[in-house]
Amino acid sequence: MCRPHATGPPDAAQFPQSRTTTESSAKNRSAAALTTTTPSTEIIMAETIQTTAAGNAMPLSAALRPGGALLALDLGTKTGWAVQPATGPVQSGTQTFRPNRFEGGGMRYLRFTDWLVEIAMMTSGLHRVVFEEVRRHAGTDAAHAYGGFLATLTGWCEQHEVPYQGVPVGTIKRHITGKGNADKAAVIAAIRVRGFNPVDDNEADALAILLWATETQGGVR
Repeated sequence: MCRPHATGPPDAAQFPQSRTTTESSAKNRSAAALTTTTPSTEIIMAETIQTTAAGNAMPLSAALRPGGALLALDLGTKTGWAVQPATGPVQSGTQTFRPNRFEGGGMRYLRFTDWLVEIAMMTSGLHRVVFEEVRRHAGTDAAHAYGGFLATLTGWCEQHEVPYQGVPVGTIKRHITGKGNADKAAVIAAIRVRGFNPVDDNEADALAILLWATETQGGVR
């Protein structure tokens, strides 16, 4: 299980990550403003238990609490992520799920599943998940990896009844830079103007997805 190395405020150390950045509280927007396809009424469910590979047990209801966090993902073996908790500043970073030389390729997806569980627990539940919807890839390996992460994510969200939404790449770039075909450098620059300091394009993309989701209420505005 990954362990955090936070560079943000004290509570940022709770997040499972390799790197963390924060945004000033004045710029934060609540993920609770997003519209979802789930009812706003209280969710009633059995206390089913999920056990991760590390042996940690989590009530499934922990991932379903109304008013929880918004999670934005740039899916891949090196996944960029950004979280807007119900309260507090934005957290963001990257997480690598590459298997080692003695493991099969499926281990990356098991690690990804465990990481999702950790995020749900550390944020007191996920309100919604948004991710970059990629329809073209530079190579076959990248396409296969993305498909695996997408299937793992959407299956996990379906299992835990967490609303999820894919956003086209051009939509995200147009929102953050004004151009639907902006390059990686332009996206990073636009994110820095917003007060963030992403380590690479993966983290920048995740932050761009998060800003799109909060500022357009999931595409409603």
